[in-house]
Amino acid sequence: MNFLEELLAEVELKEETQTEAYFDLLLLQVQQLENQIAYNFTEAEKECMMINDFIMHKNVVLQEKVRWLEIKLEAFNREKKEKTIDLSHGTLKFHKKPDKVEITDMVVFLKNAKPELLTVIPEQVKPDLNKIKSFIKQRVIPKGVTVTEGKEEFTYKLKEKENENEREKETGTPVESAYPHRVAV
Repeated sequence: MNFLEELLAEVELKEETQTEAYFDLLLLQVQQLENQIAYNFTEAEKECMMINDFIMHKNVVLQEKVRWLEIKLEAFNREKKEKTIDLSHGTLKFHKKPDKVEITDMVVFLKNAKPELLTVIPEQVKPDLNKIKSFIKQRVIPKGVTVTEGKEEFTYKLKEKENENEREKETGTPVESAYPHRVAV
């Protein structure tokens, strides 16, 4: 090889090395951008959690105020000794909840139950709680059944204006059974 060919080969080698360095630099930039994207998502998630925590704290305070006002409304309704009080922004009510029937011991109940207290579904026999309720009102309580008398409950409805149409929204929370494994109506 002569000098010129050697010089040309050396320049081509340097040019190839610079090209690889350039593309290696591009890979480094891609990696940095992907890291920035992951960081942005992590920061956004942290900020969302902070906002949610702030809103939860703020709403707990508001909910406590609502509960305090509900207690005042119930006391007012009791003081008036009326079942229903209609006000311009809503209605205050007392109503008796229906009695609640629970099968506390299914085996004992099924042994002593009369056929009219049962609903027979092919391959399955289960108590008919509505029939048991009406049976209890006329006769005695069957063995294995517990009756919880319905309590008087306070509720109220708020009137809301929505597109010139008045609408009522019932508020409050339903009462749930303390024994989720028991059948109740």
